[in-house]
Amino acid sequence: MRDLRGVVGDEHVLVEADGMSAYVVDWSRRFSGPALAVVRPADTEQVAAVVRLCAAGGVPMIPQGGNTGLVGGSVPGPLPSGSSASGAQGPHASLPVVVSTRRLTRLDAVDDLSGQVTVGAGAVLADVHAHARAARWEYGVDLAARDSATIGGTIATNAGGIRVCCHGMTRRQVVGIEAVLPDGSVLSHLGGLPKDNTGYDLTGLFVGSEGTLGIVTAARLALVRPATASSVALIAVEDAADALNLLRNAVPTGVRLLAAEILDAAMLRHVVEISGLPMPVGDEAAHVLLIETESADRGDVELHLPEDRDAVVAVDPSDKADLWAYRERAAEAASAIGVPHRFDVSVPLGGWDAFVVDMKHRLADVADVDEVLVFGHLADGNLHVEVLGPEPGDERADEVVLRCVADHRGSISAEHGVGRAKAAYLHLTRSPAEITAMRAIKCALDPHGLFNPGALLG
Repeated sequence: MRDLRGVVGDEHVLVEADGMSAYVVDWSRRFSGPALAVVRPADTEQVAAVVRLCAAGGVPMIPQGGNTGLVGGSVPGPLPSGSSASGAQGPHASLPVVVSTRRLTRLDAVDDLSGQVTVGAGAVLADVHAHARAARWEYGVDLAARDSATIGGTIATNAGGIRVCCHGMTRRQVVGIEAVLPDGSVLSHLGGLPKDNTGYDLTGLFVGSEGTLGIVTAARLALVRPATASSVALIAVEDAADALNLLRNAVPTGVRLLAAEILDAAMLRHVVEISGLPMPVGDEAAHVLLIETESADRGDVELHLPEDRDAVVAVDPSDKADLWAYRERAAEAASAIGVPHRFDVSVPLGGWDAFVVDMKHRLADVADVDEVLVFGHLADGNLHVEVLGPEPGDERADEVVLRCVADHRGSISAEHGVGRAKAAYLHLTRSPAEITAMRAIKCALDPHGLFNPGALLG
């Protein structure tokens, strides 16, 4: 600990339980584990020095950003049965050091010619949004946890969010990377050149790597021009198929679709209960669809809605925020009921309803399941499923849901990563050849298995 304190300062090496508590339990409240210490370096050089010290001592490291994850990927896992904190059985049996990147808050000036900006891994998503907007640009990744999620964390999981239908996943926005490798060397490729065919795409490799290959310390981000104006509509729909059909017909050709979200009636009811917001549509609505589309001028509504649809439309910023609250408070509403088993999965477009029916049918055979809530990003087939009832450590519902995803040709992780929660199920949606290739990459860069052991590949 003395050597680590010499690198980052006494106040940035936390060893007491109270000081570490916020760093060793993830946002889901289901996953946690003990840590040797939490270390908070201030820049890339300090990160590299911390990595070299830990690697020399054979101490595992858990890279962590805002710790808003839901699959245990940014917190320590429980020690294997029969092991001790001494590390006598190798790095997997040793207590890890959590390396927090929250102090890496660099925000370089926006390059107006290229529409790019270089930011630190610890920069909070909301701050990056504000920084880009001040230069008349926009960062294309947005999600409800924007006030606490960091750029490094969203890169580690290849986060999606509410704008994927318009701008794509995080991977599409990252055009350069800086990372500290497991041997303490620094990989820096932040030029952001649109054409740079000089070998392997190391930037793309680190996006979605979940801290298993190194610690991202900075990134070069591609920006987009913001919408001139927009309108938001909340519409009662029968199911996802009805919502997709409405979406196809309601958005005029040439109009940018900025978001398309859906909540089932039970999820909407819980949001209303915890928020105090009024019920926006009739009680008989089985689902509600939220659509945001770009407009040429403030006050315009570029949306063709049938007159017989139960809907509410907003163009004023405050009113739009009120409608978005029904969607963005969904996870909060589920957490207010208990500790949900949260699933971030995807299925082929058009397969949403069949999957939900099958999943609920299978979950009916799992004792203690009280309620199943569904919401998510309709336009890209990304469902968020909240299963309430089972104890946090009970994985019966987890196996049922994830096997159902595989049977419907989906992915067990759409945007939150695999982490520790889903590592044992990776084979359901990745072939043996793919897993072997990923293990080979992991072994090449981290031969001693010190970076985020247990996450992603198990």
